[in-house]
Amino acid sequence: MTATDLSPTTAATAVRRPARPAPAPIPFARIVGVELRKSFDTRAGFWLLASVVITATLATGATMLWAPDSALTYEGFASAIGFPMAVILPMVAVLSVTSEWSQRTGLTTFTLVPNRARSIAAKAVVVIGISVASMALAMVIGAIGTVLGSAALGIDPVWDSSAQDLALIVLAQVLGMLVGFMLGVVIRSSAAAIVAYFVYSFVLTAISEALAAFQEWFADARPWIDFNYAQGSLFEGSLTGTQWAQLGVTGVVWLVLPMAFGLWRLMRSEIK
Repeated sequence: MTATDLSPTTAATAVRRPARPAPAPIPFARIVGVELRKSFDTRAGFWLLASVVITATLATGATMLWAPDSALTYEGFASAIGFPMAVILPMVAVLSVTSEWSQRTGLTTFTLVPNRARSIAAKAVVVIGISVASMALAMVIGAIGTVLGSAALGIDPVWDSSAQDLALIVLAQVLGMLVGFMLGVVIRSSAAAIVAYFVYSFVLTAISEALAAFQEWFADARPWIDFNYAQGSLFEGSLTGTQWAQLGVTGVVWLVLPMAFGLWRLMRSEIK
């Protein structure tokens, strides 16, 4: 067998051949768009988002039919719409993260976008965007209910919520969504994260209220311990400096630190 020698010209050409350029990274806006579409693609995600509109409409109709005349104000309609949305929307945040593991799409997602931080950041942007958009829709439906309810009674509509009130309510809803997002990051199981959210929102709140009723020391310390209780100040229309500090302290303990721990584990976990 004889070896074939390369001519000097061929060898020089082979040496001078430029390296294949690395592909450009996927734009972050495109990743956000994909994550937004994924929120609607699954049956659970679609119906959860659809239920936001359905429950807001039903709550508005129920308020018009059965609420006392004094409650047919914009604040009354906003309160009626806000409660079901506060329960439904965090489920969307939970599923935005846990679906990667429960539906086994994580391997595809993190192969196409190897930098997991970019995918998780895009999910967070989508969660916050859905929260703000849903609250804007709820405010529009509440305004329609206020006008129709007042017209049915033959009175002038009562607009008793200022722009600051509405902004604080939106902030409270965003914080609730982020709590659901945090539980999804930490637990990464749809069923377990949803159960954990209901335990956090209702069981721990009931225990906190009972303890505050019987223990004076806890009643005084509760605003610095209970994140749900601290968030309640956002629905009062204005916060003092102390209330902002209480919200910040409890937010760090119940939201920021668990989120940081969950992200640390997520970045290092094996995707199967």
